[in-house]
Amino acid sequence: MTYSNYDKALKQLDSKPAKKEKYIKHNAPKERSCGKSLKRCRRCGRIGAHISKYGIHVCRQCFREIATSIGFKKYN
Repeated sequence: MTYSNYDKALKQLDSKPAKKEKYIKHNAPKERSCGKSLKRCRRCGRIGAHISKYGIHVCRQCFREIATSIGFKKYN
């Protein structure tokens, strides 16, 4: 289940507290200490194509948008 779908399901169960507790107990996302899902883009929250070099921590799509403002040059 994706990150956004979990939040949506919790909003729907607000009126039923007993079912909400059971849902959280069995379906809560696993707390992770390492791995791909820990590294998220600072701008958009995307998990894939993460650039962490130089402490940038953005995805490649966001990097293309902000590269010139950070000080990177594009070479042909």
